[in-house]
Amino acid sequence: MFAGKWTQKPEETRQQKIRRLWEALDRADAVVIGAGAGLSASAGFTYSGERFEKYFCDFEKKYGFHDMYSGGFYPYDTLEEYWAYWSRYIWINRYTDVPRPVYEELLDLVREKEYFVLTTNVDHCFQKAGFDKKRLFYTQGDYGLFQCMEPCCQKTWDNEGVIREMLERQKDMRIPSELVPRCPHCGKPMTMNLRADDSFVQDEGWYRAAERYSQFQKDHRGMRILYLELGVGYNTPVIIKYPFWKMTRQNPEAVYACINFGEAAAPAEITEQSVCIDGDIGEVLGQIKMADAAEAPSL
Repeated sequence: MFAGKWTQKPEETRQQKIRRLWEALDRADAVVIGAGAGLSASAGFTYSGERFEKYFCDFEKKYGFHDMYSGGFYPYDTLEEYWAYWSRYIWINRYTDVPRPVYEELLDLVREKEYFVLTTNVDHCFQKAGFDKKRLFYTQGDYGLFQCMEPCCQKTWDNEGVIREMLERQKDMRIPSELVPRCPHCGKPMTMNLRADDSFVQDEGWYRAAERYSQFQKDHRGMRILYLELGVGYNTPVIIKYPFWKMTRQNPEAVYACINFGEAAAPAEITEQSVCIDGDIGEVLGQIKMADAAEAPSL
């Protein structure tokens, strides 16, 4: 569908792009937010460096990995070690708050609009910031849910209480054996509800969210829609990025906006409908908010 030629409209200044994005947001009948890991990174959920050292220096010293992602794929010898690592990981990336109010600032920009959020993030930041949970579709799961590792059934279970206990009772990078989570139905070990392969459980909540997103698209077909892509890379472009391009091209009234650090571009076929801004998402949202305030009528 796309020829593989990319554009960022380099003749535009940063301020001109901010202005065009503000105008697209202001006139939009609806906003579809597509959010990836870059959004949470902008808000402070980083997975290496100082934050990794603070929570995982003992794991780094023993196992030799240097970031949280690598630790998540490490082949631990026992489930007790595995859950000692993952309980810390889940706690700090799901049950603690992000350091910077980027999600709240995003909500301020869209709260008066018809909006829907499609995200590959699994950290619950949208709901903690106050977004309507009925306008959210977490396509890749949720750190806050367990599922059977097999899986023997298409069900998930909340994990906050168990994760908290694992965190409090772990010692020497191991949890007590009795805390290893097991499926209530078959007794086999449980794992996080994260999409990694075909064992991912899409429970009733997942399908309800998918249906709400589908209905939102139908209800706003052909309208002035802003497809606002935030921090989406190329690990899973078929979920957000490619569909946003396709829907923009199919709708002359649509605008595609991409804010990303180092990866802000659009296909040549939708250049005139696109606004691509290379930069920190939080900073750009702040600039859009300033543009909005500048246009507000004085009382």
